[in-house]
Amino acid sequence: MSAVQSHTTPPAIAGRTARTSWQGTLAAGHGTIRSGSGALTGQEVTWAARTQQPEGKTSPEELCAAAHSACFSMALALKLGEHGTPPDRLEVGATVTLADVDGAPTITSSVLDVTADVSGLDQPALDAVVAQAAELCPVSRLFAGAQITVDARLAQA
Repeated sequence: MSAVQSHTTPPAIAGRTARTSWQGTLAAGHGTIRSGSGALTGQEVTWAARTQQPEGKTSPEELCAAAHSACFSMALALKLGEHGTPPDRLEVGATVTLADVDGAPTITSSVLDVTADVSGLDQPALDAVVAQAAELCPVSRLFAGAQITVDARLAQA
């Protein structure tokens, strides 16, 4: 009789889908994204948009930057609320960098730029909450192998 090991997967909080249809070579081809929600449907991607000028098309790095800025905004809003200082407004920008690493294109970093309009919070307190949000953010954890930098400041009143 053999014992069967059971590996349990934690229950999913959410699952989302996207699919890209690509035609042609890398240099001359193009792709179109279709997302389950429809929000990204029709977005075009090309190698030139990724590495040169976007010309109205997107790239995996831009999509990663959008995901990271949105996710970090949510994590920071949660942590600020837990500290009794919910934000009036958060502006979170992300710059995701694609670089050549040992001859292979590699996403090497995501730099987050945060401006927080939060009443009753000073810069050291914001820095502490930002650190907690950085540990919580699922996209930051996904990018764990990349260098993630967060520059956060309070909005000027």
